[in-house]
Amino acid sequence: MCGRYTLKTPAGRLAEEFGFDGSVSELPANYNVAPTQQVAAVLAEGGGRRLEMLRWGLIPPWADDPGIGSRMINARSETAPEKPSFRRAFRGRRCLIPADGFYEWKRMNGGKQPYYIRMEGGGPFAFAGLWESWDKGGSGEIRSCTILTTGANALVAEIHDRMPVIVAPDAYDVWLDPEAEKDELYGLLAPYPEDEMEAYPVSRFVNSPSNNDPRCIEPAA
Repeated sequence: MCGRYTLKTPAGRLAEEFGFDGSVSELPANYNVAPTQQVAAVLAEGGGRRLEMLRWGLIPPWADDPGIGSRMINARSETAPEKPSFRRAFRGRRCLIPADGFYEWKRMNGGKQPYYIRMEGGGPFAFAGLWESWDKGGSGEIRSCTILTTGANALVAEIHDRMPVIVAPDAYDVWLDPEAEKDELYGLLAPYPEDEMEAYPVSRFVNSPSNNDPRCIEPAA
């Protein structure tokens, strides 16, 4: 699964990487992005791309209670295309969720050890996301998202058996294209190559979502 990640890359660099309007306001560095927070997502619009803040935890349009979103922060890529909660979004509401690293916890004697996993060099990348719009009960529209997951690659498998789906830069257009064929999309749902990534243990300081500063990603002593 993917339950925490980081996004500390400046907005200008993100605009270059993902091709959205560079006039977007600066994003504060977030070393501990957690479920139900507003998170940055790249959506296709009118032949271009834009950055929008979405609530992390997808709320299906048929849901009576938006609280269901807290249980839908991830969607298994193997079942999402046909699962009622996600199939509409998979068909035409796909997004890129920028990140520059994510956390997983490894079961060990005495508890769980958090690890920070990122691209070699620490640059930004994109999770494969789905988004939805919910508007019931007169409380106003809520736009929300989920992160797709897949089986772990060899690097992450040493820590956890699942990992987020990471979309390669040359596949951004396909993933965001509402007319993309299913076979094209399914081909993007594989584990990302482990030889382009790195992982290291970090302090349990990151366990609390209220802790949000560079100490979250410092290597454990």
